[in-house]
Amino acid sequence: METSEYLVLAIFIIAGFFSLVSSIFNFDWYFNSRKASTFVTFLGRTGARIFYGLLGIALIIAGIMFYLTLK
Repeated sequence: METSEYLVLAIFIIAGFFSLVSSIFNFDWYFNSRKASTFVTFLGRTGARIFYGLLGIALIIAGIMFYLTLK
C-alpha cells in the first residue's frame, strides 16, 4: 500500500472516532455547528446523536475493512 492510502484510512478512522465520541458525550459545540444543526432540526437532538454515532461506527468499520482488503 502507498502512503496516500494509509492517510485516507487514517482519516476515515479518526473522523469516525471524532463523530462517535462527540455523539456519546453530547458536545454542544459539535451539535450547534451549522452542518450538524441541520440534522438536529430534522431528527431532534437525540436522533442526531444516534445518527452521528452510527456514522462514526460506519466510518471506523469502513476504514478497518479497507485496510484489511488492501493489505
